[in-house]
Parts: sequence; C-alpha cells; structure tokens
Amino acid sequence: MNNTAIRVGEFTLDPTFLLLCVAGFVAFLLLTLVILLIVGMARRAEEKADRTSQAFQLDAELAELKGRLQTVAEISVSRQSELTRSINERLDRVTHRLGQNLTENSRKTTESLSKLNERLAVIDTAQKNITELSSNVVTLQEILSNKQQRGAFGQGRMEAIIEDSLPKGAYTFQPTLSNNMRPDCLIHLPNSPALVIDAKFPLEGFETLREARTDVAKKQAVAQVRQDVGTHIKAIAERYLIPGETQDQALMFVPSESIYAELHETFAGLLQQAHRARIVIVSPNMLMLAVQTMQAIMKDVQMREQAGLIQKEVAYLMEDVGRLHDRVLKLQTHFGQASKDIELVLTSSEKITSRSRKIETLDFDEAGKEIAPRAKMPASARRKKPAAKSNGNGKQPDLLAGE
Repeated sequence: MNNTAIRVGEFTLDPTFLLLCVAGFVAFLLLTLVILLIVGMARRAEEKADRTSQAFQLDAELAELKGRLQTVAEISVSRQSELTRSINERLDRVTHRLGQNLTENSRKTTESLSKLNERLAVIDTAQKNITELSSNVVTLQEILSNKQQRGAFGQGRMEAIIEDSLPKGAYTFQPTLSNNMRPDCLIHLPNSPALVIDAKFPLEGFETLREARTDVAKKQAVAQVRQDVGTHIKAIAERYLIPGETQDQALMFVPSESIYAELHETFAGLLQQAHRARIVIVSPNMLMLAVQTMQAIMKDVQMREQAGLIQKEVAYLMEDVGRLHDRVLKLQTHFGQASKDIELVLTSSEKITSRSRKIETLDFDEAGKEIAPRAKMPASARRKKPAAKSNGNGKQPDLLAGE
C-alpha cells in the first residue's frame, strides 16, 4: 500500500488515518441503524398491544351500547303507549268540557237575548207613551230678565223649583242672549231652542191692592196692576222671544198661588193679552208641572239614546257570538292537527323501534366494511369520545366503520 501523504493546500493528510476515520463513520452508521431498528420493533410491539386492548375495549363498549339501546327501545315503546293513552284521555276530557261550555254558553246567550228583547219591548212601550204625552204638551221657552230691581222672592222660589226638578246642565241662571238681554232662567231643551222663564213679576200693584181699604184705592190699585203686568208682558215678548235662539213662547213666573188665582179671577184681560203675546203665566205648582214635563221629555231623549246604545251592545254581542263560532272551528282544526301530530309521533316511534332492532342485530348499511385503524388518534381522545351522533339525515352512522 502506498503511504504517500496526500497534500491538500497547506495541510498534509495521512492515508491510513483517513481510512480509519471512514471506517469509524461507517461503524457509527451501522450502530445507529441497529438502534433505530430495535426502537421501531419496540414501538410496533407497543402499538400492537394498544390495538389489542382497544379492540377489547371497543367490544365491551359495543356490548354496553347494545344493552343501552335495547333499554331505550323498551322505554320508548312503554312511554309511547302511555303518551298515546294520556293524549286520548285529555282529548276526551277537553271535548267533553268544550261541549258542556258551548251548551251552557248557548243557553245563557239565549236567555240574555230573550231578557234583552223583553226590556227593549218595555222601552218601546214607554217611549210611545212619552211620545204621546210630549205631543200634547205646548213647547215652552224661558227668557231671563235683566232687571235687577225685581224682588228676590220670586227669583229664589223659581230657582229652587228648577234646581230640584232638573239636572245640572239642563238650565242656566242669568244667561246673556244674543241681544245682550239677561233673562232669569234659560232651560235647554233637547233638539230645540231654549225656553225662557222670567221671575221678575211686578208685585207692587198687588201689594197696593191688598192694602187698599176704599173703592177708589182699589180701582187705582187694579189700574196699576193692569198697567204694570201689561208692560211686563210686552217687555218679555220684545226682549226674550228671539227666533232660532229661544222658543216662541216664554214663561212668566208668579211667585204666589193666591196672586195667580187673583189674576184668573179678576184680570182675565191680562191673561188674554199674555196669550196673544205668547207668554204663559205660571204659578209655583204650574211651573213645577211644566218642569216635570220638560224633565220627562229630556228623559225620553235619553232613553232613545240609551236604546241606540243597547242596539249597539246587541250588535257587539252578535259579533262576539260570531267570533266564538270561529274560534270553535279553529279549535276543531287544532284537534285535527293534534291527531295528525300523534300519528307522526307514532311513525317516529316505529322508526326508532326499527333502528333499535337494527342496532341490536348489527344490521347496518355499511356492515361489510372493516374497522379502520385509529393509529393517528390518541388513545385518551378515543376514550373520551361519546356514542356516535346522527349524521343529519336521520340515520345513525355505522359504529363498525372506521373514522
């Protein structure tokens, strides 16, 4: 062998030393390959042991799953029968109660309508009577006087009678008319102009007549009464009878029954003058009667309004009955839909029972496939994974197929 040194640049290499280095490197490589081979064999043995234990564990899990699925199938069948029986019982009870309620509501509605018809008949009869009475009553007007020098005696009695007989809002004391005149009282009649009442009756002449002791004094007092009362009648007709605003008649209130009787006995001419001027002279009793008549007219108008409201309420009641009928029809539709849902539940239960039987007999769609190895999944992850879930189309994935 030639031991000639090999020179590389400034370095000189010994061939023997170079061969020894190469031989050592090859030996290191061989040793490394042997170690890797031994490690690979050990890992394969370990993996084989893991696969064997996993196969045993998988068999145990399959057996446990099979038992659980069988138990679930039995429980599902029993609960399905109980659910069907319970639903049938509830449907029977609801149908029975609904029939009773409908019968009771129909009976009550019939009774209410009959009572309502009776009341409407009574109201119609009363309305006819009031209409006949009001047709025979002369329409009254009240024109309030603006004279402040009249005695308060007549004004107080008139206001007491009006306040005791009429409701608030049906009259006005001391109002102002369109001609700036102020009568003592104005009664607001429904659907017609207001009625004026004048309470400033001239009492001075009657006082003089009552105190007269001689025939001359009596004649003078009678003349004074005729003049004062005639002037007052004319003033009432001129000041308070306004077309379109007040009635074409007015009331002149006499605060004493004796004075009213004296007018009818002694002063017939004044009564004729008042009649021609469309002025009605009334005493406290006559005013009370007139006010009661006006009150009856107002009540008649209110009763007519109430009759309209009753008719509206009857119309609303009929609408409620129609809505009740529609809701009963909807409830019947819901019963039909509930029956269809029960049929669907039974179909789903039958499918669950069928799939439980397939699982029990291991009759799967992919039963012919082999179990794929799970070499890449850690053993801890495979232990924590639960039972297979649904794949979205209603079928259970094949437990024997690999992941």
